[in-house]
Amino acid sequence: MMKKLLVYLTVLIGLTSFAQSGAKIEFKEETINYGEVEKGKDDGIRIFEFTNTGDAPLKITNAKSSCGCTVPEWPKEPIAPGKKGQIKVQYNMNPGPISKTIMIESNAENHKNGMVALRIKGNVVVKQEVNPLVKKKGMPNL
Repeated sequence: MMKKLLVYLTVLIGLTSFAQSGAKIEFKEETINYGEVEKGKDDGIRIFEFTNTGDAPLKITNAKSSCGCTVPEWPKEPIAPGKKGQIKVQYNMNPGPISKTIMIESNAENHKNGMVALRIKGNVVVKQEVNPLVKKKGMPNL
């Protein structure tokens, strides 16, 4: 009986010493605010930086945008523990408010089902160029 108990304890201790807590993803920021940007003067590219704070390789399996106007790029190779990576997002800069979500799918154990929601927000404006040679409407001719 004592011999069996020692075997079980040895196996249990062995298993716990090899157990890993897994990959963990920590973003520098989960929302990027473009602010007010001018169409044609901003390329719409922003970078979400992250670190694998776990003790196992982090694998990002997918990144999906809430619409086709935002294109995410992510590292296809695993990110080693302690190393950094980037999710590059490009918005197509349609005039108007920006409010988009990019869902990141990974093996990160510190997020439910490995899913992280990243967001971009802001406003794209079109600047009207003023031509001094064109008369303003409504002005009386003198």
